[in-house]
Amino acid sequence: MRKLIVLVLALTLAIPAMMVNAQEGSGFVRTFDLPTTPATEGPLAGVDPSGQTVVWWHQHSGSREEFLNGLIAEFNEGNPWGITVEGSNQGGYGDIYQKMIAGIPSGDVPNLVVAYQNQSAAYYLAGGLVDDMDVFVLDPQWGLNEAELADFVPGFFYQDYLPDGSKRIGFPPNRSLEGMYYNLTALKELGYDGPPTSLDEFREMACKFTQEGWSGYDAGDQVGYLIRTDASNIAAGTYALGGDIYVDGQFQYNNPATVQYIQLMVDLYKDGCAGLIAERYGDQNAFTAGKALFYMGSSSGLPFVRQGIESAFAEPFEWGITALPYSDVPVSDVYGASVSIPKTTPEAELAAWLFVRWFTEPEQQSRWALASNYFPVRYSASEGMAAIFADFPQFEEAWNLLQGETKVEPQIASYDVIRDEAQATFESLLASGGDVETALTDLTNRANEIQASFQP
Repeated sequence: MRKLIVLVLALTLAIPAMMVNAQEGSGFVRTFDLPTTPATEGPLAGVDPSGQTVVWWHQHSGSREEFLNGLIAEFNEGNPWGITVEGSNQGGYGDIYQKMIAGIPSGDVPNLVVAYQNQSAAYYLAGGLVDDMDVFVLDPQWGLNEAELADFVPGFFYQDYLPDGSKRIGFPPNRSLEGMYYNLTALKELGYDGPPTSLDEFREMACKFTQEGWSGYDAGDQVGYLIRTDASNIAAGTYALGGDIYVDGQFQYNNPATVQYIQLMVDLYKDGCAGLIAERYGDQNAFTAGKALFYMGSSSGLPFVRQGIESAFAEPFEWGITALPYSDVPVSDVYGASVSIPKTTPEAELAAWLFVRWFTEPEQQSRWALASNYFPVRYSASEGMAAIFADFPQFEEAWNLLQGETKVEPQIASYDVIRDEAQATFESLLASGGDVETALTDLTNRANEIQASFQP
């Protein structure tokens, strides 16, 4: 909140009054209503974005890419500067990361690139990004005003700064969170009113489901939960229990919350109340088929879960999504890729920002949420989401989790490598046992060694 106050005060002093009322009632300024001539003062004085082409490397495919292409065409046709955005699917996040790292030394980079925070940190360290995106975000002519800043979900808006909070290296176009999906029909049959809130309740329900099953699945090999072992789930479980994996610039996977979370999963597996994921999406598929009571995953998977359940059952079971089991209060791991502006020319960089500014306006955010099932990044966008909330109550359940406490995973360049180490440790504990605290202490030491020596 201290950052928000500083930004708002700075912007209040800088924004011309005539711009604040460009959209009646809200105080928001439509991007297309911004001036068409270069600024006469400030760090962007004299920079003219007119006629620029913005190449955007992204990972969207299928129906999302199709809808995104429509939005891009709308921007290209309507923007008053004659800016042309060209969207380009460059594969998955890992593919894009490798292409960026290879292209930065020679300058063979796009004008806009999708990136998780740790990836953008690597690009920044390699000298491949603009020095600070807040030059655009807070610019008196081209930036966001007080009302617009306050409209962004804080947990999303502040996710893209360097760890020391000094510079912005990305901007959020959408977000997801880690949630726990649950079969409410099965829980009711087992005598419960709703999903678990604590680890003890999670253990009890998972084991009872494994032993007794429910009427929707009769193969006899049901299991309470199939264990996610990736680094995001480790972080999410830790946050829910009041801990953190990264504090004051150091990893600490051996903190009490992570030890407690991993130990529970190891014990559940040992007791036969949880299983391993045998194939990609195996945990999600087991849940939608009624074989598993719980499934932990991204909120962006909501439509696939619903589709799977409706395909498997003539009368779909009741289900929902909630926070992971917690100790004191629910804490959600919020994540999602942002967009960063590579270092090219001042004109192209400003043109890229103007597209990002337009894309994150409430109207576009509402439509993108409906098409993509990602969360919008602005509160006011929910006003245009009544249709999806009415049709898809689980989406509203997940959205409401954002009103509680949220945390984000480490936003440092080395995290891509450390994620693999964390998952390997978890999988080793499930496969061969061993002392959890000792294994996590070893992981902590390896993680900090990697971080100390890391070069993007």
